[in-house]
Amino acid sequence: MSSGQRPRYQLLDLLRGVAIIAMVIFHIAWDLYYFGYSNVDVTTVIGWVMFQKSILSSFLLLVGAGLVLAHGKAIRWNQFWRRFGIVVACALLVTAGTYWMFPDFFVFFGVLHAIALFSLMGLAFLRLPPWLVAVLGVAIIAANLLYNDPIFSSRELGWIGFWPTSPPTSDVVPIFPWFGVVLLGIAAMRLILASPLAEDLAHFHSNEPLARGLAWMGRWSLPIYVVHQPLIIGVLWGLTQLSAPVLAPPVLSLSQDFVKSCSAACLGTGSDLARCERYCGCAVEQVETGNLWEAVAATNPTLEQNTQLRAVAQLCTAMADKTP
Repeated sequence: MSSGQRPRYQLLDLLRGVAIIAMVIFHIAWDLYYFGYSNVDVTTVIGWVMFQKSILSSFLLLVGAGLVLAHGKAIRWNQFWRRFGIVVACALLVTAGTYWMFPDFFVFFGVLHAIALFSLMGLAFLRLPPWLVAVLGVAIIAANLLYNDPIFSSRELGWIGFWPTSPPTSDVVPIFPWFGVVLLGIAAMRLILASPLAEDLAHFHSNEPLARGLAWMGRWSLPIYVVHQPLIIGVLWGLTQLSAPVLAPPVLSLSQDFVKSCSAACLGTGSDLARCERYCGCAVEQVETGNLWEAVAATNPTLEQNTQLRAVAQLCTAMADKTP
């Protein structure tokens, strides 16, 4: 592939535009709950959780597809490093902004951090047979479902995956399982380009205002992603200064907050609601009985604390898996 500008595929821009709109909708719902204008916690309601997972999956599938289109014939290193640097810079802005607003739950490895790393890792898979890339993608996704260990619930290791409960952060996109989705995007685009669909993809173009608007948003999805949350938060914060929120955020006890976080993390692994209720009910009981709150809150738990938490996780996993 020449070093000149590659042609754009409007359909991919359009799909990316749909995904960014969906993400904005999700973040608006999250912000409304955070500021007390809604009583719907989108991190625990199963429909909203699945909506968020589908949005993330869409973005990462498109990351894989975009890698093939941009570097499938030859890696265009200048263009790659330029975009990589931009994404990394934006990811660091997100980390700095969330640390300022939510120091206990700042984003240390969110979607932009993941896209930067996954794009770099994905280059190594562009020349492999599509079937092998697809198998590896499924294996990475399955590995996260089949194995977990509380040691990965720390910030230091949370970016890898395999955690039974989410690390302390408002957004995390670990390698396992999400890099597997990028590999599926690479495999799918390789198969499309080798099929008659490649010509249809290249020639797809719509002049309809809606399609053109969505495609424009898809081309500018990165700056939209970076600026939309500060804008929404700024508006809602301004409203809170003018009047009291319609609904005050619920004040949760330590145990209630633990169950809330545990349930969100459990549902995020794909477990059903009933199993998550059994697991988290057991976990909070064990934590309260053993007075393990210091271990739960520890950013860098000691070996003894890790052993205690692992024992709780193993016990409650066994209890949750029992047929009621």
